[in-house]
Amino acid sequence: MTNREGFALASKSLEGNPYDGHTLSTTMDQVVALSGVEPDRIYVDQGYRGHDYAHKERVFIARQRRGLTPTIRRELRRRSAIEPMIGHMKADGRLGRDHLLGTAGDAMNTLLVAAGHNLRLILNRLRLFVAYLMAALSISFAQSDPAHEPSKPIAA
Repeated sequence: MTNREGFALASKSLEGNPYDGHTLSTTMDQVVALSGVEPDRIYVDQGYRGHDYAHKERVFIARQRRGLTPTIRRELRRRSAIEPMIGHMKADGRLGRDHLLGTAGDAMNTLLVAAGHNLRLILNRLRLFVAYLMAALSISFAQSDPAHEPSKPIAA
């Protein structure tokens, strides 16, 4: 998830029940492959202690106290706003129980849930943009329309 916008950058289904820390490297490889950008900082929860990511200096774990600048401390607090989004993806996407067959079905379901989450965010932003555009246009037309201006009495 991105820290500011909340977009799902990577979504991967892994077989079995792997330890969170062992999934970070494969997830970051997927993020780099999809976006073409290596993240500067990665914020994770305490389940990622002992992770397998090569750039350990870029990974910041919740409740970490050493080596934090004010910016990193603020962004680490922002991570708590991401957790409900993950919960909504699990609940709305019905990730608790997968009805698709096999590991390929698991992978498809995971990707579709992430794509649906991103589309939901994009549609909300488009909805706000259209509302802003309609308000600006209605104000513009109200100011320039001479038919709606009050008529001035004619002096005799």
